[in-house]
Amino acid sequence: MHYYAYEFAHTFLSPFRLGVSGLRSMLDWPGNPMAATPFGRHLAAACELFENVTRRYGKPQFGLKTTRVGGVEVAVREQIVASTPFCNLLHFKRDESALTGKRYDPKVLIVAPMSGHYATLLRGTVAAMLPDHETYVTDWVDARDIPLAMGRFDLDDFIDHVIEFIRVLGPDTHVMGVCQPAVPVLAAVAHMASIDDPCQPASMILMGGPIDTRRNPTGVNKLAEGKPIEWFENNVISTVPLPHAGFMRPVYPGFMQLTGFMTMNLERHMNAHVDLFNNLVKGDCDSVKQHQDFYDEYLAVMDLTAEFYLQTVKTVFQDHALPKGTMMHRGVRVDCSAIQDTALMTVEGERDDVCGIGQTQAAQDLCTNIPDDQKVHYMQPGVGHYGVFNGTRWRTEIQPRIREFIRTIEYERGDLPTGRTARRMHHPAVAVSPV
Repeated sequence: MHYYAYEFAHTFLSPFRLGVSGLRSMLDWPGNPMAATPFGRHLAAACELFENVTRRYGKPQFGLKTTRVGGVEVAVREQIVASTPFCNLLHFKRDESALTGKRYDPKVLIVAPMSGHYATLLRGTVAAMLPDHETYVTDWVDARDIPLAMGRFDLDDFIDHVIEFIRVLGPDTHVMGVCQPAVPVLAAVAHMASIDDPCQPASMILMGGPIDTRRNPTGVNKLAEGKPIEWFENNVISTVPLPHAGFMRPVYPGFMQLTGFMTMNLERHMNAHVDLFNNLVKGDCDSVKQHQDFYDEYLAVMDLTAEFYLQTVKTVFQDHALPKGTMMHRGVRVDCSAIQDTALMTVEGERDDVCGIGQTQAAQDLCTNIPDDQKVHYMQPGVGHYGVFNGTRWRTEIQPRIREFIRTIEYERGDLPTGRTARRMHHPAVAVSPV
């Protein structure tokens, strides 16, 4: 019933939004003498604020049209290189025709989280990786847009997708799991190692992921663990209503996930919208644009299939199956000790209130047969969960360390062509702490 109530509220507000939009257009008309008065500015700001908080936010675009490779600006084009009903594998193809000489940049598969937001949440992640890598990202499809006839999608299917996409890219791929995918990425690599798959990735980078939520549990972890799985099934799962293509598909609605995220920092979000109102009145366009750019992304949410959500809550947050060694994939136990030929880097944020410190580092303890000189952990001071993969600290401190880690692995495996310069992990500007 939650979904139907949400759709009803959106429909109910539509006439009001139309009226407010008309009023704002009238106030924006240069010939309106009221527009320049304090009352007119306050009324116009109130209209825009009402529209922002009541409209439905669609899927954003990555919008990455160019990048700089070796100091030269090159065009970037999105390509779908593999597709299933539930996910598209995107390649950000760089037009290197303007460059001299062939580049041998590593292939990096960025596995985006399926946790309520679209893959475009990683726009900054992708943008920072583009100059030095052949970059691919999983673009998960909104469950409300997938017809019920396409079948189920659960955590095992997520793992299967990661495995198949790694195989599509072939050997010597580096795979990066951001947040929630850290668990299925680790499980996928462990499965590939257990069957001696020739396409085992050269390295995996796990960032802010819930490998072992028993370590420094956060409010999110405690909520997931504090109630039986039946509670989640009865209280947060809804069926998709008409007119969406996924009509009757059971889902965990994105708006409920968003509600949970916003209530964690409700005062901050309320203050942000008060600031928006004041900046609209003052005409501070830069601050208004910065606010709108962030919330256009943050408020755009997608639904998750019910079976994926429930299995993830049960397996990762309640049973702690992966760190306990009891996690199963297609009837076979996930054994992280089988991983020997894939290097490992884990990244955490000091102020992460979603995945506490130590939860991602736990992967280092599980992968007992990866050589110590192929294992690296880095904790970034002063950043929260979002800052682990986006923002200034990501671009200037975290991503350079990842880049050098990947380059070091490429060098040691002999994947760089003769004469290619490879900087080592002990480079003073990008020092990382080996486990």
